[in-house]
Amino acid sequence: MTVALDLTKLLDGEPDDPLAKDLASFAAYLMHERRASPRTVEHYLRDLRTLAEFSRKYASGPATIEQIDLAVLRGWLGTRAKARSHTTIARNVSSARAFFRFARKIGRIKEDPSALLKAPKLKRELPVVVSVPAAARLMEAPDEARFTARPGARSVDPAEKERQSLRDRAMLECLYAGGIRVSELVGFNLNDVDTRNRTARVRGKGGKERIVPLGHPACDAIVAYLDVRHALRNPSTGEQDERALFLGRYGTRLTTRQVQHLVKAYGELSAGRADLHPHTLRHTCATHLLDAGADLRIIQEMLGHASLRTTERYTHVSMEKVMNVYDKAHPLSGREKDKPSAKGGEG
Repeated sequence: MTVALDLTKLLDGEPDDPLAKDLASFAAYLMHERRASPRTVEHYLRDLRTLAEFSRKYASGPATIEQIDLAVLRGWLGTRAKARSHTTIARNVSSARAFFRFARKIGRIKEDPSALLKAPKLKRELPVVVSVPAAARLMEAPDEARFTARPGARSVDPAEKERQSLRDRAMLECLYAGGIRVSELVGFNLNDVDTRNRTARVRGKGGKERIVPLGHPACDAIVAYLDVRHALRNPSTGEQDERALFLGRYGTRLTTRQVQHLVKAYGELSAGRADLHPHTLRHTCATHLLDAGADLRIIQEMLGHASLRTTERYTHVSMEKVMNVYDKAHPLSGREKDKPSAKGGEG
């Protein structure tokens, strides 16, 4: 398992280091109490491993959590800031705060040295979204791909190409219709989707479940895919994952990386854009709902955001569109407009 492997290498072959044991306890807390994903735990440990290594050098020997004070933390961040972005340093600060809050909670330390740390201010980027027509073209890209041979691509049987096309159309429709994360999409099981009631059960961050609506196009695409899903199995053994909704050509559950690759490929095919990501469709879903008048709270619940503040960033995307329209249309917007010539006067 990825997390277990990371723990064994926590201090470069010194798992008996006292600090390593505290970090192992923190990892167990994240996994079993916070129900964080293995990837999230791995990110925390990767950051904290560098803190442990710095602390060992600072202490000239085995490090303990009691030895790490504000000066050590600032020294650690200072060395990392020389070659890393503000985003990485902000994440390092977040990891340290989470670890020391946990240590104080269980009584390992009396004072939290990370409480006075300041994270660098980050410029909040607006989500990347596509227009309604561009989203429609993206949904149709798998159908077009059935009749397009990519240079250098392997020869694919027409029946296999049709199965892949139907599967990919269903995946794109789900990402756009439900605003779901790619990890949630690949986690879908057959019984998670109810095409009759047009809903899907989604397992989000922290194991939290929510129900999201799916439109008629998404449900129609899923039904069409289910008609051919039975043929997606290992060609040598005939094996197939009986639970997973979306399967690869060997009958196994698709991975997030595979879906990311597919979305990028369809983005290039439909719009000549290589920057599209599954999360782009999540952002696009939320923005299009907001533009059409959906309530922000409903969008928050649909996307599974813990904080309304996270959802509010989509209002900035919509406001940007409003300002563009305003600048072009309003006579007092301050935008340079065609002015009558001096000769013409007012007539």
